[in-house]
Amino acid sequence: MRCPFCGNLDTQVLESRTVENGEQIRRRRKCNKCGKRFTTFEKVRGNALWVIKKDGRREAFDREKVKRGILRAVEKRPISMDLVDDIVEGVEREMLREQKEEVSSKAVGRAVLKRLKKIDKVAWLRFASVYLEFADLEDFARAIKT
Repeated sequence: MRCPFCGNLDTQVLESRTVENGEQIRRRRKCNKCGKRFTTFEKVRGNALWVIKKDGRREAFDREKVKRGILRAVEKRPISMDLVDDIVEGVEREMLREQKEEVSSKAVGRAVLKRLKKIDKVAWLRFASVYLEFADLEDFARAIKT
C-alpha cells in the first residue's frame, strides 16, 4: 500500500478489524520510510451498479457523487462526516439489495431523502429542492406541509 504522505510502498499493518457489519476491513498502517500512520479500508467489490438518469443515460453508481449531494444539503448543519458516510453506505446497501444491475436515479434520491428526513429536516428540504426540482416558493411550501 502506497503511503499517502511520501509515496513509499513499504508500509506495515499495525491493526486490522472488521467494520460495517463485517463488510469491510479497516487497517491501521505505518509507513516504514516517513513513520506517519494512516487508515485504509478494504471492501469486497461486487457487481457494478448502474444508475439510469432521467434522460436515459447510464452511469456507474458513484458513492462520492452521492456524498457531495448530501454534503451540500447538510452544509452548516450539525451533522458529522461519520453520519454522512453512514447515509451513503446505507443508500448503496439499499440499492445493492435490489439485486439489479441498474437502479433509477429517482430510487437513489428517494433513499437519500428517506434517511435525511429522519436526521435533519432542513437538510432534507435542501436535498429535496434539488432532487424534486423545486421551481418556486409554492413548491417549497407544499413540501413543508407534506
